[in-house]
Amino acid sequence: MTDNNAATGPDPTPQPASAADRGTTPRPQGGPIVRALEAVRSVIDRILVLICIVTFVVLVVVVSWQVISRQVVGTPATWTEETARYIFVVLALLVAALVFSERGHIAVEIFVERLPKRFQLVVALVVEALVVAFAVYVMIYGGIAVSQNAWGQNISTLPLTIGQIYLVLPVSGALITFFSICHVVGMFVGTEDTLPDVDENNQGI
Repeated sequence: MTDNNAATGPDPTPQPASAADRGTTPRPQGGPIVRALEAVRSVIDRILVLICIVTFVVLVVVVSWQVISRQVVGTPATWTEETARYIFVVLALLVAALVFSERGHIAVEIFVERLPKRFQLVVALVVEALVVAFAVYVMIYGGIAVSQNAWGQNISTLPLTIGQIYLVLPVSGALITFFSICHVVGMFVGTEDTLPDVDENNQGI
């Protein structure tokens, strides 16, 4: 009897090269704090995606009914215009927070990418600090103040007040602040690049 492996020869299927074989250093996985932040952010991202999808579907339905009621039925639904406007504002703020989590916002990197890694980190930290300052002062602090001032202003076509809808401002600001903290932690421990990755599948931390 002959050995089947000897008869057939070595397996011709190429095996993927490991990080050591390629001469590259694998990306650090981070400690328990980083993994905890990543897990929390992953859950928040999934919830945000679901909310954004549902909100967008509702917006499409409302706008579609606005057109149908005006052009087909002949009796315009007066509540649709105001409802669509507020839904759009809520959707825009929540999507902005989601895009920031994925570092998909607009960034001009032509000059920063020419700097040494140390200076790239400094620039990235300054950017994140400015984002946090804006989110905390304008969106959280300012959003709470605006919501309190408009809390009693009823919306004629909706069972809500303007102040209740304005609560999306501090919520979005808090999410952006949390995502920025995740980015900073990831850059310090080396699990996240200082420059945003153009890969749409990039997962931040």
